[in-house]
Amino acid sequence: MTKTDAVLPAAGNQFDIKRTLYLLLGVFLFCIVHFSPAWPSAVDPQGKEFLLSHEGKAALALFLLTVTWWVTEVVPIGITSIMVGVVQTLFLIRPARVSFTDFMDPSVWFIFGSLMIGLVFTKTGLTKRLAYKMLVLVGEKTSMIYLGCFVMTSVLTLVMAHTAVAATVYPLFLTIQTLYSDDIKPTKFGKGLFMGMAFVAGAGSIITLLGAARGAVALGFFRDITGRDISFFELTYYMLPIGALMTILLWGYFMIYYRPEKKTIPGLRDRAKKLQSELGGITQKELMALGIVLTVVIILGLRSFIPELQFLHKSAVILTATVLFFAFKILDIHDLEGIPWNIILLFGGAMSIGFCLWQTGAAKWMAVHWLTMFQDAHWFVFVIGISFFVLMMTNFIMNVAAIAISLPVALVIAPYLNVSPDVVLYSSLVVAGMPFLLLVGAAPNAIAYASNQFTTKEFFTAGVPASIMLLVVLGFFVWFIWPMMGMPVVLN
Repeated sequence: MTKTDAVLPAAGNQFDIKRTLYLLLGVFLFCIVHFSPAWPSAVDPQGKEFLLSHEGKAALALFLLTVTWWVTEVVPIGITSIMVGVVQTLFLIRPARVSFTDFMDPSVWFIFGSLMIGLVFTKTGLTKRLAYKMLVLVGEKTSMIYLGCFVMTSVLTLVMAHTAVAATVYPLFLTIQTLYSDDIKPTKFGKGLFMGMAFVAGAGSIITLLGAARGAVALGFFRDITGRDISFFELTYYMLPIGALMTILLWGYFMIYYRPEKKTIPGLRDRAKKLQSELGGITQKELMALGIVLTVVIILGLRSFIPELQFLHKSAVILTATVLFFAFKILDIHDLEGIPWNIILLFGGAMSIGFCLWQTGAAKWMAVHWLTMFQDAHWFVFVIGISFFVLMMTNFIMNVAAIAISLPVALVIAPYLNVSPDVVLYSSLVVAGMPFLLLVGAAPNAIAYASNQFTTKEFFTAGVPASIMLLVVLGFFVWFIWPMMGMPVVLN
């Protein structure tokens, strides 16, 4: 049974009340916002007015409809994404050419390329080699398997994009799950393993500029507004402690929230050794696949250090690998049928609704309204208020967009409250990297969802306490740790 089956009518049922109510709830929220009278403008501390246009209000209405259907899965999440483009066109929010073109955004193609890498690792057997080797090292305790998988995921994000990391470790974790249980049904271990993978991929990605694009975007805004540059290693200095701490805390969290059914898997180490020996020597296709993937990773990493390589777009680089997989017959036409198109459509819809909120001015209107509420608050409340807004927005739209709409406003307001721009920057980057509520918040979330181990509702439910924990940890760093490390928090 698929996840969608849980909310669709069972065989023989004439009417599913729960599903119908969720469907109508989304439509009701859309109608009540879309057809409501004009909403008041937002005004920033400098007196600049931000109008909410008719299209912007409609974008907010669509946003509520989309989130409701995504969380409840009343229809497959990919179909809800298609609805995003349809509604924009029929209700004249944006032209069809614009709203549907977003489904082919380069970021969506990057997701496609990442999934193809995962497919290659699985088909060639590289994932089995890596999985068996890791299981021999970490042993038979499920707690140590959790820890080994989470630490490995987090560490890899120090040198490569968290999306690529998730796509790389995903098939490896699938292999581990099959060794844990022969049953195809979801397990607590599987839920914790894959959700944890997504969460710690975000925690690790905040530590260096190589983990995600959001860091470079935020530093660009910071430089333009403050006139100061933040170096690669300065960012890592402040982000490493909180990223490492969140990785360990998330391990403890999933050991409690989704405690594995088994404390140990007796005989697992011996079984892993035996399976590893049965694989034999590494094949030519495995070497070719590994060589292509490593080359892609190296090029993507060097782009952050060598300006001359910036012209190499990350999506073009990773898709080159996809072409080479087929050119060298590592993959064939039948493998395209194994691509989770539901996930591709999900991210297409996420890009479309994100750009819709951005281009109609709805996102900027929300940011100004929210942040000006804190312009007379205590500096600590202001920083946490900014962080909460970015955390919410990054769960619904691209984290780069969440940074782009909130950081400039926050940096303008900060001096009025005697708040250093540095703490605003770092706090925003921390929460932008860890969207624990919705699949569309980050690509690793959606990749983990393809495991069929959890539903979107389970992901959201697990993400609420994790998000609260993140804000508590951030508050501790803002108030105590970062000032001890030398970060300016309050202006003199």
